[in-house]
Amino acid sequence: MKTLFDKTVINRMEIKNRFIRSATQEIMAEEDGHLNDRLYELYENLAKGGVGLIITSGAYITADSKSMPGQIGFYNDNFIEEYQKFTDIIHGHESKVLLQVNYATKNGQNLKTDDVSLEDIEAIISAFGDAAARAEKAGFDGVEIHAAHGFLLSQFLSSRINMRTDQYGGTLENNARIIIEIYNAIRSRTSKDFVVFFKVNSFDEIDSEKAFEDCQYICSQLSDSGIDGIEISGEGEASDYKESIYRDYAAKISALNNNIPIILVCKNRTPDTMVQILNTTGVEYFALSRPLIRQPDLVNLWMKDLNEVPKCISCSKCMQPNGTSCIFNKD
Repeated sequence: MKTLFDKTVINRMEIKNRFIRSATQEIMAEEDGHLNDRLYELYENLAKGGVGLIITSGAYITADSKSMPGQIGFYNDNFIEEYQKFTDIIHGHESKVLLQVNYATKNGQNLKTDDVSLEDIEAIISAFGDAAARAEKAGFDGVEIHAAHGFLLSQFLSSRINMRTDQYGGTLENNARIIIEIYNAIRSRTSKDFVVFFKVNSFDEIDSEKAFEDCQYICSQLSDSGIDGIEISGEGEASDYKESIYRDYAAKISALNNNIPIILVCKNRTPDTMVQILNTTGVEYFALSRPLIRQPDLVNLWMKDLNEVPKCISCSKCMQPNGTSCIFNKD
């Protein structure tokens, strides 16, 4: 029987348990995206709290693609030294860390698929490769490509949204092309041991059937290409489950791609439910966000007692203008 505290290996990255901190915007970085003591402390607390793998909040990878105040940046080599300190802190507590890389806006404007030219697409693909190479120099164990939650890359993947008529739209193959080219750019700029994850929607409330078809296709393509892990997310309430709401979609994806680790995110709350999913589906890892905002040491608490009830009530009031934090943790 598999347990939540099994030690596992992805590529050559050894992970001490099956818990992952999913990418979560902290709204704490400096105006130009640089790190500060608040962020160092937040991530050190997560690592000390026992989570096996940490995925950072989404970093903007070109100077003009910042999408929100307080977002972390990673758009030139000036960031490498401070992120080396960052990764050293996390590794010092025996956790691993991936940098989530994203491209969503240009000069403050949210982008749609029709807003970007072929020249723009070429530059975006190159920027992902550059960011991954930079991340490896800074000591990250890998990167996660963010292609979920309505951002530009998820729009390209969506048959419902992507209305392009060139090589980047019109068919499942064309819709997925930009993702495959980004993945190949990252692989060409990093070592074979560098881990690459991919985050994707499995569901949307407008057309769930089409969304899952899109998800199945890109996951199959990336599986064939050698992706190291796929994080299954979505947009909207996918089921009547109160916990782990995308579990059925993740289970189907894992059954079709049983050579690739599948990570389930969204409302993973109690160990009993996660253990049941772990042992009845191909889902191998569980990503947490809000529970770790409330209790950064939750994984350590579960290590002592799996009956520990998380204090997070999923109120989603943690996104505060002066930095993400739980309203119940105020002094």
